[in-house]
Amino acid sequence: MREQMSVLNLVRDAAKTFPPIAEPMAVKSARIWYCKYSSCASLGACLNLEELVIAGLPDENLDFLRPLQKLKILFILHMPKITSVSPVSGLENLETLSLATSPSWDAGGKRTVIDSLAPIARLPYLKHLELFGVVPEDRSLAPLSGAPALLTAIFSAFPKGELERFYAGGVMQAHAPCPSF
Repeated sequence: MREQMSVLNLVRDAAKTFPPIAEPMAVKSARIWYCKYSSCASLGACLNLEELVIAGLPDENLDFLRPLQKLKILFILHMPKITSVSPVSGLENLETLSLATSPSWDAGGKRTVIDSLAPIARLPYLKHLELFGVVPEDRSLAPLSGAPALLTAIFSAFPKGELERFYAGGVMQAHAPCPSF
């Protein structure tokens, strides 16, 4: 019997409240693209979610990700209220992570400053990492040197010397594979 794959695709929805998800356990892939929701917390009910793409994250933290233990791919574009990525450390199946500021922010030199990269470094299966305009206060990539499975990474807003030191450790400078959306 073939397992049915469900896709949740919400684009530019003007509603303030996240819509009810009819069968959250059936959702394997989700895209929330510049919607006006006050929170994406409802996604926490999608326990079989493997791929999540969000543009314009309204939440002040990433706690809603904690239940998503099957998540393999996570792309978040524009997360201006986030100051910690610690909830990501519990996503032990994560293979691809892309965190970025809005392109308009990047052009203006604005950054999303987080407390530490250490939670990302603890991900045992993380192979691909992108950080565009998302930086720790010290602008150091040193915590990522211990990432056990990291193959490719690409960054912006880090000092040139820091990038050279990091890539000298053997991680290839390359973009993450594109999500299915």
